[in-house]
Amino acid sequence: MSTEPVTTEARQACPATAVLHRIGDRWSVLLLSLLAERPRGFNELDRAVADLSRRVLTRTLRTLEQEGYVDRTPQVVAPYRVLYGLTPLGRSLHGAVRELGDWARRSVGGEEGGA
Repeated sequence: MSTEPVTTEARQACPATAVLHRIGDRWSVLLLSLLAERPRGFNELDRAVADLSRRVLTRTLRTLEQEGYVDRTPQVVAPYRVLYGLTPLGRSLHGAVRELGDWARRSVGGEEGGA
């Protein structure tokens, strides 16, 4: 094990840092979970999450799209709307987050001797 300190540059270059930042976001994991069930329109997502402003929903969806976790697909036939769904990368992240949640329920919830 190295005795040199971890630099800011090294920490920011680590792929895990970006992923941990994303799953640590207040709304990202919830939106990933909803979209793992099926693609949804913006208004449906807006109604599905209490206390999430439309502005923050828009910003979070854009970020998830930019990072490759979510696809945004405009529907070109009536009803005209945009559907959001998970990409393969998003499905993969959702699977990892679900496993982490299962571990937390077992470990922290007391099933494996946690608190």
